[in-house]
Amino acid sequence: MSDASSAAGKKGLLGGLGLAGMTPGSLLTDIAKRGDLALAFGVIAIIVVLILPLPAFLLDFSLAISITFSVLVLMTALFIQKPLEFSAFPTVLLIATMLRLALNLASTRLILGHGHEGTESAGKVIEAFGNFVMQGNFVIGVIVFAILVIVNFVVITKGSGRIAEVAARFTLDAMPGKQMAIDADLSAGLIDEKEARTRRSDLENESSFFGAMDGASKFVRGDAIAGLLITFINVVGGIIVGVAQNDMGFGDAAHTYTLLTVGDGLVSQIPALIVSTAAGLLVSKAGVEGAADEALFEQLSGYPQALGMSSFVMGTMALLPGLPAVPFLALAGATGGLAFYLTKSRRERADEIAVAEAKEADAAPVAEEPIGTALKMDELRLEIGYALLPLINGKDHQKLTEQIKALRRQIASDMGFVMPSVRILDNVQIDANSYVIRVKEVESGRGDVYVGQLLVMDPHGSQIQLPGLHTTEPAFGLPATWIDEGLREEASFRGYTVVDPPTVLTTHLTEIIKDNMADLLSYAEVQKLLDELGKEHKKLVEDLVPSQITVTGIQRVLQTLLNERISIRDLATIMEGIAEAVGHTQSLTLITEHVRARLARQICAAHSDADNAVPLITLSPRWEQAFAESLVGAGEEKQLAMQPSVLQDFIANVRDRFEDAARAGEVPVLLTSPGVRPYVRSIIERFRPQTFVMSQNEIHPRVRLRTVGSV
Repeated sequence: MSDASSAAGKKGLLGGLGLAGMTPGSLLTDIAKRGDLALAFGVIAIIVVLILPLPAFLLDFSLAISITFSVLVLMTALFIQKPLEFSAFPTVLLIATMLRLALNLASTRLILGHGHEGTESAGKVIEAFGNFVMQGNFVIGVIVFAILVIVNFVVITKGSGRIAEVAARFTLDAMPGKQMAIDADLSAGLIDEKEARTRRSDLENESSFFGAMDGASKFVRGDAIAGLLITFINVVGGIIVGVAQNDMGFGDAAHTYTLLTVGDGLVSQIPALIVSTAAGLLVSKAGVEGAADEALFEQLSGYPQALGMSSFVMGTMALLPGLPAVPFLALAGATGGLAFYLTKSRRERADEIAVAEAKEADAAPVAEEPIGTALKMDELRLEIGYALLPLINGKDHQKLTEQIKALRRQIASDMGFVMPSVRILDNVQIDANSYVIRVKEVESGRGDVYVGQLLVMDPHGSQIQLPGLHTTEPAFGLPATWIDEGLREEASFRGYTVVDPPTVLTTHLTEIIKDNMADLLSYAEVQKLLDELGKEHKKLVEDLVPSQITVTGIQRVLQTLLNERISIRDLATIMEGIAEAVGHTQSLTLITEHVRARLARQICAAHSDADNAVPLITLSPRWEQAFAESLVGAGEEKQLAMQPSVLQDFIANVRDRFEDAARAGEVPVLLTSPGVRPYVRSIIERFRPQTFVMSQNEIHPRVRLRTVGSV
């Protein structure tokens, strides 16, 4: 009956653990195979040690396990490549702390319960540590133990705890930024979805690890405090028990219990010190890749100069009187030899790399430039002589490249036209101080500038009365003179306009670009402008293109406006004007004229004087009739067929009137009727392109007009 009950009890216990039907032998085999069961029984064993007394021989074995386990943790922390490879360290730290505290409690029972029997009562390990450290003097043992506790508690534990706290804080603060970086790399196609998931997982594990390490560092701190308190209790309690209960003399009791207590403290503090060191290595390795030896030796030997200076300091100290020369000379020779070896090795390695790269470059076949690259054309190119290179490479804040950047921004703001980038090349085939501006690789302007000199001009167009090189200003053809920089103040005092070389070149480039904006406005640029139009105008573009007008038609309209230097920045109004005109005509000339009427406010504002009035030179009725009668052709396709003699007379009259206005300080526009304006402009642009021709439809109702003459 009892056998059956016993069997039933065993079956119920094993069944409760999920191990029903297993014998004790098979149970041990299964525990050895299953790590989760082994860990569970290990934790239970630690808890049992906290409650039940432990024999001396079993305590020796357990203390050996504690020391071995601590060394294993330290070695693992040394050899891992990254801290996350030992992400279980907080759990290991908790188990190691619990194991040491349980063994402390077990050894305390043996010391207080059997300490009067002799120093072997708490096991051979504790006795050996006590005798070895104390060397027959318990005062030495107490001092050594106190120093170990101070080193562990004050230095290593406190430092590693602070590092873990700061690492956890910064890791958590940096987590959103790192997550955004991963998402950005994924969006840019630099990584795939699998790599992104791996990085996110590593990031989460990193934040969890350092957060856990921040809390786990408190285990080490608490363990050190507990070890100190247990040692004090064992010494005081042991003397009381030995003297009061076991009739020992005070001296014998103090010697025996101090030896056992110090031995016990050392056996527990040494593993604690080892684990604390492992924790410090782990948290301080947060930004270092590779094993600890590789990281330390590689970085410490990364600068042979430091080793050389250390060798010099050691050699100097060996010469000081009173200091032993042998150790310092030995260290000086070792560090100096290592510095020499590292320097030589690095030089040889650099030479090998250079030779290998040279061989690889020689062996690599010379890649021929594809023929297609010869077809590429620069929209804008600036070629300069070798004497003008300081304008590009100089440190002056008025460098040519900076002014060209500002020019592109200014033209985009004023004209609504994003000019192409300017390619700057040095050309040895032109004069040293010359430059050439090319539009689509065709020369459009050239001039000479002199670095280190200034160009001065008289606002009235007179010749400059200063010593220098007389020349002509390249952009507007005005008389000018290149003078030395020392004459700047005198030129300014005389009222001359003073310009530096980069500004001269940039001004010329500006005029060339404004004269060729129509040619530089490509189909692709027009499409880009339409795509960048505001959302509220997208429906208008969709209704127009391509059902009523093509992108090419819009390009022609915009080119015509730019050709007369009318800004196309208000593209929405231009598109609305095109939408109104295409319902009545398909002539691009008439569409452009209608768009100009829609831009009346802008056109009038661009040609107003200081008094906000538009100065006008009107076209007389005689010339209006002459142009109207010279138009030939059916419908909207008309052309101007005026006799050459009449044209010469018209050109002479226009030139005279505008020159008179210029002498009076006026910059007027020529006002015509809407019907003849395009044809009048086609004649005037050939001999006076800077003269603006506008029709009566382009006069805004609220603009003041001022007539200064008539043709």
